[in-house]
Amino acid sequence: MTPDMWSWDAFFTYLTAETLREGAVTTIWLTVITMALGLVLGLMLAVMRGTRVRPLRWFGNFYIWLFRGTPVLVQLIIIYTGLPQLGIKLSPIWCAIIGLSLNEAAYLSEVVRGGIMSVAKGQYEAARALGMSPVKVMRVVVLPQAFRIMIPPLGNSLNGMLKTTTLVSVISVEELLRRTQYAVQVDFRVLEGLVAAALYFLLMTSIWTLIQGRIESVLNKSHRAAPDQGGATDLKLESELEGVSR
Repeated sequence: MTPDMWSWDAFFTYLTAETLREGAVTTIWLTVITMALGLVLGLMLAVMRGTRVRPLRWFGNFYIWLFRGTPVLVQLIIIYTGLPQLGIKLSPIWCAIIGLSLNEAAYLSEVVRGGIMSVAKGQYEAARALGMSPVKVMRVVVLPQAFRIMIPPLGNSLNGMLKTTTLVSVISVEELLRRTQYAVQVDFRVLEGLVAAALYFLLMTSIWTLIQGRIESVLNKSHRAAPDQGGATDLKLESELEGVSR
């Protein structure tokens, strides 16, 4: 007897299964960790590409060329299979964190660099004239302003990373897709299981889209509320920078 093409009972069983919920939790914290590490590495790469030290600038360009020019799945497999041959034994989850973070850093570096370049050069010069070190200028003056510009692309990158984590199922990380693959082996209702997993991803990305929209709305309101007072604003900024430098 041929089985039904679709089973609602199987679908709702997968949709409410604890194993899929646990996989979704793994997907979320894996996304958060890799995005955080990728952002830190991306900031370092952005600084390297903007420095006058040629070896650092060359390394930054080479890194971005390498990781943006090769598939992330290939990178994950190389890390997962290559590190043990070098005597470095890591769990699949650590291989996933390393691989995704290194790859994401190459893309986030461009986001960070674009945000930094959006800050007016006059503010660099004003801060440097007040005796601030380059590191302090970046931390106190540049990054807070650049962050508002970076929010939309960073949010989109996080949304994409939620879905990119499915690739780590290939190296045996038990995220949502891998958990779904295990679950469907019981009764071989593959379609129902994958549709249930897709709804989990849709829910996660939708929630994050709402959060991102709220963050952007708050930042835009605060930016529009700031009065444009021409020279008075410049004097205020200079006064604030002078206070910080002390």
